[in-house]
Amino acid sequence: MALRKALLPILLAAAPVPAWGQDHAGMDHSMMDMSANEAPADQPGDAPAPLPPQDHAADRVFAPERMAASRSAMIGEMDFSTFALQIDRLEYRAANGKDGFGWDGQAWYGGDIDRAVLASEGEGTFGDRAERIELNAYWRHALDPWFNLQLGVRHDFRPDPRRTYALIGIEGLAPYWFDVTGQLLVSEKGDVHARGKAGYQQRITQSLVVEPEAEVDFAFQDAPALAVGSGFERLELGARLRYERNRSLAPYVGVHWERKLAGTARLARAAGEDVSGLSAVFGFRAMF
Repeated sequence: MALRKALLPILLAAAPVPAWGQDHAGMDHSMMDMSANEAPADQPGDAPAPLPPQDHAADRVFAPERMAASRSAMIGEMDFSTFALQIDRLEYRAANGKDGFGWDGQAWYGGDIDRAVLASEGEGTFGDRAERIELNAYWRHALDPWFNLQLGVRHDFRPDPRRTYALIGIEGLAPYWFDVTGQLLVSEKGDVHARGKAGYQQRITQSLVVEPEAEVDFAFQDAPALAVGSGFERLELGARLRYERNRSLAPYVGVHWERKLAGTARLARAAGEDVSGLSAVFGFRAMF
């Protein structure tokens, strides 16, 4: 008897229950139109954006004056100065019977915003005096994340006679990753010159980098003492393939071509000098 009472609830639960059909004919479907055209949509508002929070979470736990001092110290630690020496080019130039050399490098001290820069550039042929020796000293100030202002002086040790120029320029990273520089120079004699540079570094593999570049000088007037005519003075074009396994010292090979232009070329021909030259280059780039 007790067993029957125990099995009775189980049998009732397992018994089939008749399904009652639903008659939809009497239902009102007029309120069930879910057309996308009539669906509610959020409309953009014209309320001003909320102000950024002015408080600091740590001030709720620690004394605000102590946290203000800590934040000031942290900002000061981020504004540090460094020293670096970068030799962009130090190379041997193999030409037809007139092998030569060239260099381009700079050293700086400072931070991300302001730096003191000492830069030098020059070239020459073996067995003769250097044809061009330039020394630049300027202050570099970051105008934005991409471009810097240059303000300083340039002194030319060669060619003779020596000249000192006031220098103002812009350098930076242009769209499509072109390194560009533009400078305006005024000498103590009053002659005005300009220089433009552009270069691009294309990584072929993890270790191989090809770097084409161009440099052009322009004179706003004749400078007979410097054998320079008004207009474009000279043009340099080059391409170098660098093996950069270690960025601190990277050898390269390439080609270098330069040509004197316009009035400067005419003066060079009158003096019996070559107006253009092509050379194979071998050198290295270094950073310390």
